[in-house]
Amino acid sequence: MDFLNILNNTASQILSPTTIGYALAAIGLSVHFGFAGLLNMGVAGFMAIGAYGFAISILTFNLPWGLAALIGLGAAIIFALIMGIPTLRLRGDYLAIVTIAAAEVLRLLFLTTTWRNYTGSADGLFNFQNAWRGANNPIPAGRYGFGPWIYTADRWFVIIVGLLVVTLAALLVWSLMRSPWGRVVRGIREDEDAVRSLGKNVFAYKMQALIIGGVIIAAGGIVTAMGSNVNPNVYVTSQTFFVWTALLLGGAATIFGPILGAILFWVVRAFLSNLLPYLVEIGWLPFLSTEQSQMLVFVLVGVALMLIVIFRPQGILGSKKELTFVR
Repeated sequence: MDFLNILNNTASQILSPTTIGYALAAIGLSVHFGFAGLLNMGVAGFMAIGAYGFAISILTFNLPWGLAALIGLGAAIIFALIMGIPTLRLRGDYLAIVTIAAAEVLRLLFLTTTWRNYTGSADGLFNFQNAWRGANNPIPAGRYGFGPWIYTADRWFVIIVGLLVVTLAALLVWSLMRSPWGRVVRGIREDEDAVRSLGKNVFAYKMQALIIGGVIIAAGGIVTAMGSNVNPNVYVTSQTFFVWTALLLGGAATIFGPILGAILFWVVRAFLSNLLPYLVEIGWLPFLSTEQSQMLVFVLVGVALMLIVIFRPQGILGSKKELTFVR
């Protein structure tokens, strides 16, 4: 591998289903944390419930992929209700504890062998992509694109669907936050007692924000699953931290910040994942092995997250006025 290949591999990540899925997850998390002030530490759980609901609906019940996607989104609503009903009347710290625990419990349920015929257990789920290939794919077979963005027709179909969903999600959030509902939600983030004194049902608004953000995050899980297989080992706590990194990088209480943050995060991660092994190979990092260089990528991501929170907590496109934790 030479440096040109590293740049090509890095650039190709801009339009990957994973990047698009993380952009959606970051938009949903922005609704939770940036606008409503909800500390959701279970992003991986929402992504998993969307992906598994989508894949199981196709493989087990042989449903059309569009209906399967709606089932995955519906499962996210149920997941949000189960977590939100006992916790949203309490302060935000309790929601953080419940969401991170619920996401891990959900992952272990998908990992267990009890429902292996449905979830695939440790092997995960695959081959459900056939639901939109062939006659259901309006793009003729072949490879299209230019430069590093040359993909198959199936890949382009997933990318186009993902970009459309990102656009719809961004427009939805933009419209909601300009509405009276959005102003109430922002008020709850700043001082929920003041909003409650005005006669607003704070619990209902929090639940609505949790559901809306959770559905968008689940859509990110579905788009990611459309471009790859579904495996329980993907939906771990580190995935939640990656989405948080993307959100904080772009700007938590913004519309386009999560999209920009997801793109930058995956481009930088892809660049480091290709560059560091290359430097080991040519002898510039003799104290590391190839495996250790991959672990160093995660270390650098963690350091970057700490630096963002310390020096630029509002993110690239964010404003300090929007974030109470920097005051």
